[in-house]
Amino acid sequence: MKLAVWTYEGPPHVGAMRVATALDGVHFVLHAPQGDTYADLLFTMIERRDHRPPVTYTTFQARDLGTDTAEIFKRAAADAVARFAPDALIVGASCTAELIQDDPGGLTRALGLSIPAIPVELPSYQKKEHWGASETFYQVVRKLAAPADGAGADETRTGKAGTKDAAARRPTCNLLGPTALGFRHRDDVTEITRLLESLGVEVAVVAPLGAKAADIARLPDADFNVVLYPEIAETTAAWLERTWRQPAVRTQPLGVAGTRAFIAEVAALCGLDPEPVLAREGSRLPWWSRSVDSNYLTGKRVFVFGEANRAAAVARVAAHEMGFEVVGVGAYNREFAREIRAVAAELGVEPLLTDDYLEVERTIAALQPELVLGTQMERHIAKRLRIGCAVISSPAHVQDYPARYAPQLGFEGANVLFDTWVHPLAMGLEEHLLAMFREDFEFNDAAGLSHLGAAAPAATAPEPAPLASGTTDPASGGRWTPEAEAELAKIPFFVRGKARRNTEAFATARGLALIELDTLYDARSHYARSH
Repeated sequence: MKLAVWTYEGPPHVGAMRVATALDGVHFVLHAPQGDTYADLLFTMIERRDHRPPVTYTTFQARDLGTDTAEIFKRAAADAVARFAPDALIVGASCTAELIQDDPGGLTRALGLSIPAIPVELPSYQKKEHWGASETFYQVVRKLAAPADGAGADETRTGKAGTKDAAARRPTCNLLGPTALGFRHRDDVTEITRLLESLGVEVAVVAPLGAKAADIARLPDADFNVVLYPEIAETTAAWLERTWRQPAVRTQPLGVAGTRAFIAEVAALCGLDPEPVLAREGSRLPWWSRSVDSNYLTGKRVFVFGEANRAAAVARVAAHEMGFEVVGVGAYNREFAREIRAVAAELGVEPLLTDDYLEVERTIAALQPELVLGTQMERHIAKRLRIGCAVISSPAHVQDYPARYAPQLGFEGANVLFDTWVHPLAMGLEEHLLAMFREDFEFNDAAGLSHLGAAAPAATAPEPAPLASGTTDPASGGRWTPEAEAELAKIPFFVRGKARRNTEAFATARGLALIELDTLYDARSHYARSH
């Protein structure tokens, strides 16, 4: 653990809260001191939920440490069952309560409750939020959907589904992974459910979001599972695969290509014809990304950072469907580092695997992208560096839980991606006008950035501070004269970094140690001819 102003993930008990809050009729008793009781703020303020999360805290205090804290937990668990009458109970300890080793699982068993009690071990000093959510979901499913004693997987599944003729019924599936505080999970579920229904596949259970204990118990009845969010659902899907021999679809339906691949995989698994659905895909992204002003999208330098699986999928859409140049891709959850390394190798960039936002900021400043696709953290970083940003992953803040329908997955999700990603960019015509009127009082650098919503200029510029006359740029070996630096400052902010890089590359290629005004003009002419 380390002290930080920002953090991408909370401790694992926050992940457990996300699963418990997503479930219906399941209560979570958390052994925690005063100060760890912030679930209401997370879910009611950020996600705008209209009801409190189903979490009871033991809220022991410092003076209780000299007494029997185990008795405090037992009393809180019994009171929660009596008051809320849940169908199942999840119990665990926060990072602080973990140190006193009261064993919530053993204490709950001693109560002899009439409902299923599901203990979750949450090693707060080794694991983080996504792991906590994944482990909690896995333990809930393993407890409530375990095979009957003495029955094999095939026998149990055949007995449950035997009332229908397998050849006559529609294929069924479960959507696994959506949780509370998930980035656009609510709308993604709606979009993918519609997509599957148009293909002829019925969604049996969505879990954990909106699922009751009885719904979890019937997960094995479906023909296959769809892993919507691997960070949450992969462990559970693998267990269902081993225990119940349920295949899983793991293709991420993000972007048009991802959605088409997802449809093809589902259709192949179910023996269905995907062509009618593919023929009416309805996404505007392919045509719009080809038809808009080419300066608007093509070649724009983009940096991607977020949850590993989402960041990898977003990087592919940015490069292959939007025409962006992906200059960096990374993730904060190392459990899925392989996916980030794979997409980085595919795109020819260096992967960034870190949960240190300061390292992310240094990387963005060095790469000088024109657009950042990231989390709420990167939104703040991009504002400081005066770069456009769109949020594509959790952690997200309240403005990224919109009232409107705004999925990220499926064909409609591809439309949302297009609209969201291009909005922070300056269009080609806008670039031309800003360059034309750069001396105007409204359009100069000191006026701030209207398309980023800034009322005043940021304290720092996106490009490195200009070098003093006669000094050497360590990256290029060139030196800038004051006249060349002054002319560079007249170039609009959103292309100034590119102009600096091109000029220094031009000078280095010709062995010029000093970058003068004429060098800047010659470089501009050279790159204008080459394009």
